[in-house]
Amino acid sequence: MFDRLDDLEQEYEDVLGQLSDSEVIADQHRRTAVSRRYKQLDAVVSRYRAYRRAAADVEAARELYGEATGEEREMLRDEIETAEARMAVLEEELKVELLPKDPNDDKGVIVEIRGAEGGEEANLFAKDLFDMYSHYAEHMGWKMEVLGTDPSDMGGFNEVTFSLHGDGVWSRMKHEGGPHRVQRVPVTESQGRIHTSSATVTVLPEAEEVDVEIDPNDLKVDVYRSTGPGGQSVNTTDSAVRITHLPTGTVVAMQDEKSQIQNRAKAMLVLRARLLKAEQDKQAAEASQQRRSQVGGGGRSEKIRTYNYKENRVTDHRIGLTIHRLDRILLGELDDVVDALVTDERTRQLRGED
Repeated sequence: MFDRLDDLEQEYEDVLGQLSDSEVIADQHRRTAVSRRYKQLDAVVSRYRAYRRAAADVEAARELYGEATGEEREMLRDEIETAEARMAVLEEELKVELLPKDPNDDKGVIVEIRGAEGGEEANLFAKDLFDMYSHYAEHMGWKMEVLGTDPSDMGGFNEVTFSLHGDGVWSRMKHEGGPHRVQRVPVTESQGRIHTSSATVTVLPEAEEVDVEIDPNDLKVDVYRSTGPGGQSVNTTDSAVRITHLPTGTVVAMQDEKSQIQNRAKAMLVLRARLLKAEQDKQAAEASQQRRSQVGGGGRSEKIRTYNYKENRVTDHRIGLTIHRLDRILLGELDDVVDALVTDERTRQLRGED
């Protein structure tokens, strides 16, 4: 581990030098890449240097300890114990820093939420999830942009798509992908009975043009008039865009903007993200056969998380976490859930689990 840390420290010094290189400064793409690498290395190198300082303190205190007496000896023993405890903490943090990095860590994300089983109640729950993530994005200081919406008749969402950008957005949002289940009395229920409905969340790493090469000849582009709930036309021009990627059959439609050009740009953004995710899943599946799709069938029995309104409870079934603060979580206070999922992932990585 320490040989690897020595190599990273040397790379850190090299990158630091590149940041003041006039050629790097003049090249925006190169400057961005170098700055990104500097940020990655700074976290691990700063911890490594703190570890070495603590180790030097232990060595110096031990040399003095042998000749010390009385109160000085007690003081040195305390210094040694404190420095060794600090070293232990830093060593664990360094092990985490040296874990293989997710290739999507520096990317923004595109989130798609769809009502699944439960009719209009599922669409209303999809809107609740959208609001929850909107509050969480505000809490985290992320930039959120709604890319497309398909409102339902009662104010929910058949589907809503949005992007998020900011520090740690992929690492903290990637675990949200999957079927989410809600248990509550729907507004459509006159007898006061609790129903179970579901919505699916898909989290995609945002892809740049260099990540996914798309041949224009592989695209079928249709334009049509935007429609609202109930199918009524909400625009007098053919501004809505539907793009079909012929080789994969992937279809993306956007209609929120009044400009056909803007809708097409948003549709291409989502299409690139879907194709990148599909390729990454394909590569992961070749390496590990246990890999499954995030969304699954969207059924009530398939779920990663349950939101029970009567008990004010949220349960994440993947890690067996239950929190009785549903009201606060729906207001975007997701950190306790997300932190537990991130910790579980790192623990499994340290154990060498897939």
